Amino acid sequence: MKKSVLLGTVAAAGFAAAGASAATLDDVQDRGSLNCGVNTGVPGFAAPDANGEWQGFDVAICRAVAAAVLGDPNAVNFISTTGKTRFTALASGEVDLLARNTTWTFSRDTDLKFDFVAINYYDGQGFIVPTALGVSSAEELDGATICIQTGTTTELNLADYFRVNNMSYEPVPIENEAEARTQFLAGACDVYTTDRSALASVRVTYPSPDDYKLLPEVISKEPLGPLVRHGDSEWGDIVRWTYFALVAAEQYGVTQDNVAEMATEAGDNPEVNRLLGTEGELGAMIGLESSWAENAIAAVGNYGEIFSRNIGEESAVGLERGLNALYTEGGLQYAPPFR
Repeated sequence: MKKSVLLGTVAAAGFAAAGASAATLDDVQDRGSLNCGVNTGVPGFAAPDANGEWQGFDVAICRAVAAAVLGDPNAVNFISTTGKTRFTALASGEVDLLARNTTWTFSRDTDLKFDFVAINYYDGQGFIVPTALGVSSAEELDGATICIQTGTTTELNLADYFRVNNMSYEPVPIENEAEARTQFLAGACDVYTTDRSALASVRVTYPSPDDYKLLPEVISKEPLGPLVRHGDSEWGDIVRWTYFALVAAEQYGVTQDNVAEMATEAGDNPEVNRLLGTEGELGAMIGLESSWAENAIAAVGNYGEIFSRNIGEESAVGLERGLNALYTEGGLQYAPPFR
């Protein structure tokens, strides 16, 4: 019942905001900055560094859009949101874009009136437990206490999994990742469940990471990606194609280091030329300068660079590309043609 009320409230806010949302590009340009909703703090995905500057895989999407639209990747106001507050923040217009490990689902797309512009990370829900618990499979969790973030798809996935496997559990509700870390480490729950990428990122922050392990089961599909409000196709196109520009750049070998040189004159690859604005008028089609994609790539690098720097195998988080490799490498990341 509580979930239904929440969905109805946010949906109503979405209808109210729909009329005003059609001018998001104008609002951002007039303001001179992008209001981007992010997580409250997930290492590798979105978190302030020692200097208070936001860094991470999702943060890069915000900075890329700001660079494409405003020519400045630092013209971003990062607004922390929780699982409960993120949709209200977007529907009300508090943020222009939500780039915060959010799962694309039917009801969020239709009932809540949002447009998911792309999938920037293919994920799945998992479980982390203390090694001392002596558990090697999620099928051994009957009767466990489980920390779970409210207002997320993980609540329903957890209930479904335990129902199918005829097991019981005791939920320990939490508001955000910081509280989950505190409660789990304090022993308030036996298990913590959320997206496996988030589990891997928070595990590295534990005092003794080797004392905790991810269980092998993946119990859901979690296609994560940035989203905008319904009713503003122009703004949705800008965010969508900025993301695809980062993916295409990796495929064609356009990097943060070489993009300026490659954009000085047309080369042998027409697709790259159109991407970087040396041929055609793609920028004008979405109301931006011809250098929009060049600016985005110069600001944050291509998709592969963003992945490697923030969450890849050589980073502290240490995630494999897996499904998030380019389609040419056996993954699912794929940009439509720039033509």
